[in-house]
Amino acid sequence: MKKRVVITGLGVVSPNGVGIPDFLKSLQQGISGIQYYQELKDKGFSCCIGGIPEVSGELKAAYLTPLQLRNFNSSGILYGCMAGMDAWKDAGLENDEEREVDYDSGIIFGAGQSGVDKFREAVYKLDEGQVRRLGSNTVAQTMSSGISAYLGGILGCGNQVSTNSSACTTGTEAILLGAERIQNGKAKRMLVGSCSDHGTYIWGGFDAMRVMTYKYNESPSLGSRPMSASASGFVPGSGAGALLLEDLESAKERGAFIYAEILGGHINSGGQRNGGTMTAPNSIAVQKCIESALKDAGIKATDIDAINGHLTATSKDTLEIKNWKHALDLSKNNFPPINSLKGMTGHCLAAAGSIECVASVLQIEHNFIFPSINCEDLHPEIKEEIGELSIPHQRRDQKVSTVIKASFGFGDVNACVIFKKFKD
Repeated sequence: MKKRVVITGLGVVSPNGVGIPDFLKSLQQGISGIQYYQELKDKGFSCCIGGIPEVSGELKAAYLTPLQLRNFNSSGILYGCMAGMDAWKDAGLENDEEREVDYDSGIIFGAGQSGVDKFREAVYKLDEGQVRRLGSNTVAQTMSSGISAYLGGILGCGNQVSTNSSACTTGTEAILLGAERIQNGKAKRMLVGSCSDHGTYIWGGFDAMRVMTYKYNESPSLGSRPMSASASGFVPGSGAGALLLEDLESAKERGAFIYAEILGGHINSGGQRNGGTMTAPNSIAVQKCIESALKDAGIKATDIDAINGHLTATSKDTLEIKNWKHALDLSKNNFPPINSLKGMTGHCLAAAGSIECVASVLQIEHNFIFPSINCEDLHPEIKEEIGELSIPHQRRDQKVSTVIKASFGFGDVNACVIFKKFKD
């Protein structure tokens, strides 16, 4: 028998809220965290807006020591440490440097590109023949596993401590990988999530691809428009989301608060065949991923109270809706509400899945469906597929027991997870 996996801690560093209370308020009120950044304009970007979490020096100092912060150039690792430490604390776990290694607790915390600013700095020093001036933290901040390594040391985790990387699917994939480890009895607890740096060196390639919007530089909060007829590309974002997953038996022994249960999920790839490419999804694989997640969770499509889609405000939104419609095989009359957090945060890249999973769980805990903002002019193809009533333009206060969340990433990779209100 597989062990049941529950969520006992949450943490988030998002463009529209740092910490669960502020993030929850933004979700409920539909508050955008997108702003204009002159630096993007100065660097020649077409898209000059983005989502960057507001983290003050005082707030940083509440999480990391002066020594850690002195040369801390990776915004993504910073965000990940903050979110991860918050989730750990929220779960009621100790963070005492004097305690023994916790061999029952592990970490799978994903990242895309970390420490690019630090890497750039190192390249210039190397070109100038200054190898001895690179500093002792260059490797730790530029290696792919930097985030899990930092968190593992801060929290003293002795189980699996690793980093996954699957483009925009990273965060959702990390959750499923951590849940599987607990289900198989290989860990009691897994801190899972993902993070993403912000800035010109991360976002520049997307601007060059012309997949980011350039039409809303004068009105940043309106720029990210998932499912809208006037959407013209995504808005870049950054941040981190973290969830503390735990074996139900362990959680009950500790008397831990339980946010929700992970019923099941699925990870697959379209193999870049049948319409799938490096940047476009294979619809058959997307549908299989959703269908397999339902089967793994042991539920029917009609059991779903809400869908949190990937939905990035690009031309692929209509295709995603069609894939949901086909996979769930539901009519307009009984299609559940579907929303996209990216209207408020932009597309947080590798951090998107984990931040959006935190939002999904909060909907279950607080019995509401957050609004999908900036799509009042719903795309006609979406309206035709699932109808206007399936899109929550305002917050909906209602009982929410089961939420399905999916992420689809570059490389034609997919992940889908199903959360449910906990019942003993």
